Amino acid sequence: MVTYVYDFTEGDKSMKDLLGGKGANLAEMTRLGLPVPPGFTISTQACRAYLRDGAVPDSLADEVSTALSAVEEQMGRTLGNAEDPLLVSVRSGAKFSMPGMMETVLNIGLTDESVRGLAQVAGDDRFAWDSYRRLIQMFGKTVLDLDGDLFAGALDALKVERGVTADVDLTAEDLRGLVTTFKAIVRENTGSDFPQDPRTQMDMATEAVFRSWNTERARIYRRRERIPDDLGTAVNIVTMVFGNMGDTSGTGVCFTRDPSTGHSGVYGDYLPNAQGEDVVAGIRNTLSLSALEERDKISYDQLREIMRTLETHYRDMCDIEFTIERGKLWMLQTRVGKRTAAAAFRIATQLEAEGLINADETLVRVTGDQLTQLMFPQFDASAPKELLTKGMAASPGAAVGVIVFDNAQAEAAAREGRKCVLVRRETNPDDLPGMVAAEGVLTARGGKTSHAAVVARGMGKTAVVGADTLLIDATAGTVRLGDRVLTGEDTLAIDGQTGEVFIGDVPVTDSPVTTYLSNGLEAGLVAAGDDEGTHELISAVDRILTHADEVRRLRVRANADTPTDSRRALEFGAEGIGLCRTEHMFLGARRPLVERAIVSEKGSEERQKAFDELEKLQKSDFLEMLEVMNGRSMTVRLIDPPLHEFLPDLTSLEVDVAVERATKGTVDPDKEEMLAQARRLHEQNPMLGLRGVRLGVYMPGLFELQIRALCEAAAELVERGLDPRPEVMVPLVGSVRELALIRESAETIVAEVEADRGVDLSGVTIGAMIELPRAAMTAEDLATEADFFSFGTNDLTQTVWGFSRDDVEGVFFPEYIEAGIFGVSPFETIDVHGVGAVVKEGVTRARSTKPDIKLGVCGEHGGDPASIHFFHEVGIDYVSCSPFRVPVARLEAGRATVGERLAE
Repeated sequence: MVTYVYDFTEGDKSMKDLLGGKGANLAEMTRLGLPVPPGFTISTQACRAYLRDGAVPDSLADEVSTALSAVEEQMGRTLGNAEDPLLVSVRSGAKFSMPGMMETVLNIGLTDESVRGLAQVAGDDRFAWDSYRRLIQMFGKTVLDLDGDLFAGALDALKVERGVTADVDLTAEDLRGLVTTFKAIVRENTGSDFPQDPRTQMDMATEAVFRSWNTERARIYRRRERIPDDLGTAVNIVTMVFGNMGDTSGTGVCFTRDPSTGHSGVYGDYLPNAQGEDVVAGIRNTLSLSALEERDKISYDQLREIMRTLETHYRDMCDIEFTIERGKLWMLQTRVGKRTAAAAFRIATQLEAEGLINADETLVRVTGDQLTQLMFPQFDASAPKELLTKGMAASPGAAVGVIVFDNAQAEAAAREGRKCVLVRRETNPDDLPGMVAAEGVLTARGGKTSHAAVVARGMGKTAVVGADTLLIDATAGTVRLGDRVLTGEDTLAIDGQTGEVFIGDVPVTDSPVTTYLSNGLEAGLVAAGDDEGTHELISAVDRILTHADEVRRLRVRANADTPTDSRRALEFGAEGIGLCRTEHMFLGARRPLVERAIVSEKGSEERQKAFDELEKLQKSDFLEMLEVMNGRSMTVRLIDPPLHEFLPDLTSLEVDVAVERATKGTVDPDKEEMLAQARRLHEQNPMLGLRGVRLGVYMPGLFELQIRALCEAAAELVERGLDPRPEVMVPLVGSVRELALIRESAETIVAEVEADRGVDLSGVTIGAMIELPRAAMTAEDLATEADFFSFGTNDLTQTVWGFSRDDVEGVFFPEYIEAGIFGVSPFETIDVHGVGAVVKEGVTRARSTKPDIKLGVCGEHGGDPASIHFFHEVGIDYVSCSPFRVPVARLEAGRATVGERLAE
């Protein structure tokens, strides 16, 4: 029989799959002897059963009753007892942190009777009625699915009526009346009274948490963070402890290190006389954690000691939620904290220096996505700027865009290609779509642990919070600062590193990290100027990336088609060129030569003249690139696109000829011949037509001119004492005979150039690009004619899925991702179960013939962090990606090696 409920004493941090992150960590803190309120966790298995069957498992009620009885016995109170009530919170907790995306309900167990008992036991009427109104407000919004503005509006109206601005200024009688108002809102909008049975409250809240797994905001967050949809959430039933019992009580969130910068110290937010939701919701501007030391030094010192204990135990920066109830400290949650990219690199190297982790563990603590964020541009320090205000730097970056006030405006701007900044008084989980669409987020309220700050850091989105000089009226569409009024017509620039907010567009410059990656450590430090924090960051990146280069098995090349791209690739650390696309060299001023070759008769002198001219131009292209790549491999893909791409558009040509015939009575013979060729070569599905190797076989001399140009360029460089290493790659191969024909021709050309120039070109290798399922499934045969293979995963994804990339990505992919058919586009991250399986089979078959055959990947997947780990796993030798992604690929290749090592 399946067990669905686990007491906090029965778990530990390794049980996240079953207990979720929050439940596993509550159990771990209990095991460590820290002050955790008693409670239990309903497992993710129960959630999955509920989502599957539409009802809770039959045995769950009895298990919950048993676990609840144990808590009641431990506390000496019963749930909702009229005289001395036990109250509980019902909290979500998935395996992976999803801050603010799912539901929480506090103060479960309060009723019209038990609220009086709570007031008497606590000796504080105001506290009791405040707790009850919070329960009805949260229950109504999260469990009964009522509009939260109904309750917030009633609360705001009461404060206006009483002439106060803060919730804490309302009296017990005010709150008693507010409870009556809230209950009326529930009755009017649901047709039923607020439930007065405590167990009913708890069971309904539990089901609401289960349902919240599939809310729109939760699904959006999972898609963005690539969290599987089938995990479900656990539910944690925790004895309530109260931070709203007066001045000796409070609640807060703290970090063992600064989540924005990584610097060690005291970081966090604290609110006296408040409950936890007040902190993360950002509805009140918080105090710094240091304020707690002044108010309650005993609790502060105990908290600092627990922070050190948890960071040492978890060997990482921890995010901690706590409550102080009349001077007694309680720990409500801990988890490995979300952090900015800069903080991730700094914290990893700090923990290594402190001896908590080793170099391998340091490497796996950072990601390629985080390195990418550090390479983003930042505001130009020398540019003129008009400072509007300054808030709290919550998530670094430089974001510029027009002001938008809600999800609809942000998403509309994104669709129109306009950059925008989402401006809110405070954000809540429902604002996630707008945060995703915007370049950055600016709020008037909240601190570093508010919803806006936590979610923005997790997404790598620039954020400035707590800019409390701004008066934001989303309904009116205005932002006011004194006499100044801004609207959606205005542009803001926000600096997530400093918290500064500027009016108008501000130019950006390269990040010092990018300068370091392309020009070396010294250049990066110079670019950082006197900023010691950036010096520390660049040194951390250098330390980690150096270790990645030392341990990685995968080599990293770049996709480059020009000498400039080639030089940039080397600057970023590429070890060669994995894909040089020669078709780009046939465009522009050279296009007429290609047209002449196509129109001319096969074997004609005119065609040969066009080929000869193209060969000279190609040699010049290859000569410069091979020289840049001296001593490094350069894989040259022979011309791949269909011939029609080099001819005028068929429809335009037909119209042109028809107009000329109608107006002049005759047509230029050359134009008629061009039209005839365009009609003959026109294809309904050109991506699967006359292209790649088929073109080389169909049009003798085309591939040969390219191969000869490459060999002549290599021979010239050998004569100059250089070390060119060209590799000839034949595209779209499906048959071993196709490859054999091209190889035979290539070997003849190599031998001729060797004889003519008196040089050794034995280093020229010949291979195939694997873009068709048939090529992968017959790789053991193709390997007899190949020195190497490179998997072209862009086209392989098209041919495995039957997609035309240019046609499908903007048409139905959004619906496929929304429906969960894709977690992410298969053109972005390798489809492991489909395309990946074809790659793996190709690797196995190729090595069954040639165990040492060199195997690479040259699609865009070669720079995707998740895909790189897969390529490492299946035994690929190198990946090739755009120059800018080379550092990311180097880092992830190292992480793949270390991850495998640590898992052993």
